[in-house]
Amino acid sequence: MSRPTRRQVIGVATGAAASIALVGTAATSPGAASAAPGKTEAPALGPAPFDEVFQGRRIQGAPAAADAHAHAHGQGHAGHDAVYRVWIDGRELHVMQHGSSGWSSAINHYERFATPLDTARTAVASLKGAHVVPFDHTA
Repeated sequence: MSRPTRRQVIGVATGAAASIALVGTAATSPGAASAAPGKTEAPALGPAPFDEVFQGRRIQGAPAAADAHAHAHGQGHAGHDAVYRVWIDGRELHVMQHGSSGWSSAINHYERFATPLDTARTAVASLKGAHVVPFDHTA
């Protein structure tokens, strides 16, 4: 069995950190809202994060954090330029946003979906049990 690549390890670590951050934000949101009743919260930008099991596969997604360090070390496409990141069973699925026309993935490149969650679900159905192969934008 081959060892995981640095990109896969960074993807899993980023996903775990995003999940922890989201749990912490959700836990503190009600207290912050009640402390300042006159203020309204700004609407969230972009699609909401998700973490679910679909057809026996774990799919996760979260907004990508701008990571200048990753960009400087040759991982710019996945780390810095990505708007949203999606994982299927811990392996990153490359997703792209096409303005107002929707989202697509490396699996379903010519189809558009309303959200990254819809994109991930369709990719799982299309994979039919196969694993996601890491996306190499330099190839």
